[in-house]
Amino acid sequence: MTLNVALTGNIGAGKSTVTQLLAEWGATIIDADRITRELQQSGSPVFQRIVERFGRVVVDSAGNLNRAALRSLVLADPAALHGLNAIVHPAVAERRAELEAAARSRGDPIVINDIPLLFEVGRPEAFDRVILVEAPDAIRRARLAARGLPGEDVDRLLRAQIPSEVKRGRSDIVIDNSGTLDDLHAATSRAWQALQRAATPDA
Repeated sequence: MTLNVALTGNIGAGKSTVTQLLAEWGATIIDADRITRELQQSGSPVFQRIVERFGRVVVDSAGNLNRAALRSLVLADPAALHGLNAIVHPAVAERRAELEAAARSRGDPIVINDIPLLFEVGRPEAFDRVILVEAPDAIRRARLAARGLPGEDVDRLLRAQIPSEVKRGRSDIVIDNSGTLDDLHAATSRAWQALQRAATPDA
């Protein structure tokens, strides 16, 4: 049996750290952001459709996707964001399904699907468990600012996602990342132990 788990969290919540810990402990990771970057490589069908939709302004001098320019465009225009999602997300979902099937065929016990926009554009009900990583807005804003994102982009990124308190009620496990790194490690360890029990119910 393969336990198929979705891991999500609003931007700046610390989901990447949780994913890294779960990978170290033996989970198979399917990273939606990594798949997106692969599908958006120069010359790919997804890349071509994005350029057709948004123009050469989203292509840098080396001929690659200018992610910062694209982000600015879609955060300022809901219709543009919808258009980008319509291009990218079906292709990501198809590739993710292929990787899930490969994990099942190998007999991998726990697969973690790292999906930032699970509730916004995904299907939470398609997974055996949903894990939400959350942190207060003030902490997430500080983390995003530390990455060098302009304040206006931070505001737009936060507004683009469903509030964490809404997602909480639809999640099976909630990991609070408002404390220290040790706190996060302990909370993630508890979540991992719960997943292991679910993956081996007869043990």
